Amino acid sequence: MEILPPARIFEYSVDIGILKTGRAFRSTVMLAFLAGAFIAFGAEGSTMAAAGLLSRNETYGLGRALAGTVFGVGLMLVLIAGGELFTGNCLIITGVLAKKVPVSKMLANWLIVYLGNFAGGLFIAWLMYETGLFSTGGGLTGGMTVRIAAGKAALPFWPAFAQGVLCNWLVCLAVWVSFASKELPGKLLACFFIIFLFVTSGFEHCVANMYYVPAGIFAKTNEAWAAASGLSSAQTDGLNWTNFFVKNLLPVTLGNITGGAGMVGGLYWIGLKAKE
Repeated sequence: MEILPPARIFEYSVDIGILKTGRAFRSTVMLAFLAGAFIAFGAEGSTMAAAGLLSRNETYGLGRALAGTVFGVGLMLVLIAGGELFTGNCLIITGVLAKKVPVSKMLANWLIVYLGNFAGGLFIAWLMYETGLFSTGGGLTGGMTVRIAAGKAALPFWPAFAQGVLCNWLVCLAVWVSFASKELPGKLLACFFIIFLFVTSGFEHCVANMYYVPAGIFAKTNEAWAAASGLSSAQTDGLNWTNFFVKNLLPVTLGNITGGAGMVGGLYWIGLKAKE
């Protein structure tokens, strides 16, 4: 099995950035929608699997670990089946630093992909609400969906930003390491362990939150699921679209850009290519 060394990974990342920024608008939108849906599948599956464990202090760590084992399926689908994921596309910065991708093209890609990811995540959140599956476990799944979303919508700006940095540092490393292998097993293993670490740690991923928080906003409209969350009315009132966009999505997105473009693409450019 051929494994690319770091310098070759950087060059491959540049080539991927050129490919991504050269795609037709329609193709980019569709692949972004799919990626948003794929990450949402991983998010809803992780909540379904771990809701019971997450609801108790003594098993919370096990719940996070179980969620981590499931969530990584989302990124696997993006990388193997195909998709345009905003957080992974932060690595397009390598093409900009190598002077092979204009900044304007990178920013245009980020905007289109971000909106497409949001549409995919929102669609899965709505479909999950419509399935009634939040009633599973005596409504525990719905309650945990509300609880997770309310916690995210209540985060102060700086912690949300910092968690976003740590998250996409790891997510982009998962993508980066997957570039090292040309074979399916290597790519899957690269995704699994690093994404397992990010989810178990509890860091904030803007695209995942495009599912988590809307799903919680939908779920809280059901009185049984809202009650199963164990939250006060003031806490559930704080779970709204304004707090989602301002208190969570904005700082987490900025943190994700810093973690992915800065701590992975930028630092590897300095370490491997800046003096060439």
